[in-house]
Amino acid sequence: MTIARAVPTNIITGFLGTGKTTTILQLLKNKPAEERWAVLVNEFGEVGIDGRLLGGASGDDIFVHEVPGGCMCCANGLPVQIALNRLLRKARPQRLLIEPTGLGHPTEIIALLRSDLYRDALDLRATLTLVDARHLGSDKYLDNATFQQQLQVADVVVANKDDTYDAEDRGRITDYCRTFLPGKFLIYSHWGKLDPSLLNRENQHSLENSVFEAASPLTVDLPETLPACGYVYKCREADGYFSGGWIFSPDFIFDYAKIFALLNGSDEERLKAVFITNQGVFGFNKSDTILTEFELDDALDSRIEIIQNTKIDQDAWQTRILASVQSGP
Repeated sequence: MTIARAVPTNIITGFLGTGKTTTILQLLKNKPAEERWAVLVNEFGEVGIDGRLLGGASGDDIFVHEVPGGCMCCANGLPVQIALNRLLRKARPQRLLIEPTGLGHPTEIIALLRSDLYRDALDLRATLTLVDARHLGSDKYLDNATFQQQLQVADVVVANKDDTYDAEDRGRITDYCRTFLPGKFLIYSHWGKLDPSLLNRENQHSLENSVFEAASPLTVDLPETLPACGYVYKCREADGYFSGGWIFSPDFIFDYAKIFALLNGSDEERLKAVFITNQGVFGFNKSDTILTEFELDDALDSRIEIIQNTKIDQDAWQTRILASVQSGP
C-alpha cells in the first residue's frame, strides 16, 4: 500500500455504554475543516448499528467503514485487514479513528497497527479509553479482564458522563488511576466532549506479550439478501454476553410513537437502533436506562441491536417490534 505519509491513528475504546460513539461524533464535529478523517468501527453484535449512527456525519471529508459482527480485536482475521485497507485507499485520510467493540481486548488491534503491514502507513497515536467512574464501585466491572485491559492500554483515561458523578465517584476514579494506572493522563468529560489535541499525544503502550500474525487469504462473504418476510435476526454469545439484532427492509415504515415507547420502556443493558419511521429516520442509543435519539438524513434499512448478560428473548422482542410497524412490504 502506497500512502504519502503515515496517517495519525487513534483507538477510542471503553466498555459497553461509556459513550464511544458519541465521543467520536463530537470529535468529527470539531475536526479541522480542511482535513479528511476516516472511522473504522466494530461492534460485538452481528447486525452493526454504529456505522449507521456515525454515517450521519459522513461527507466529502469524513468516511466511515464498519466491520459488522464479531470482535475487531481478533485482528488476525482477514475482514479487518480488508476493511482497513479499503478505507485507507478510498478516503486517503489525514486522521483515522478506530472504535473496537466495548467487549473487545484492544491489545491485538494495537499489535496489528504496529505490524509490518502498517508500520509505514499508520502513525499510532494516543489510545483514549472511556470509563464511567460509577462502574468502579462494582465487582462486575472491576473483575472483568476486558475492562481492566482497556484501561491498561490507555494513554488518556476519559472519565465520561462526569455530569452524573458525585464526590465519591470522582474520588474512586482518582484513587483507581493512582493505584492501578500510575502515570496515566486522566480527564473528565460529558457527552463525549474532548479537546481534539488529546489525539496527538504519544502512544506509550508496550506490546511485549502481544503478537500479530497476518491472516491467510479467505473468501469474503458477500452482503446477504433479506428473506421473503423482509427481515432477518442474528445473534451471538461470547464472554458471558449475548447479542440479538434485527435488520428490516426499508419497505418497513415504523410508527415513531410506538417504536419510541418500545425502546424507552425497555430495561435492557445496552440497546442501539436505527429506524425508518413515519416522521423520518432516527437513531436511538440506550445505556443506563437513558434513551437518547437523533435524526438522521437517511438509512438503507432499519435495524436494532440488544446486548445484555442474559439470553435475548427473540420471540417477545420480535412481536413487539413488528407491532410497531405502520406499513410493510
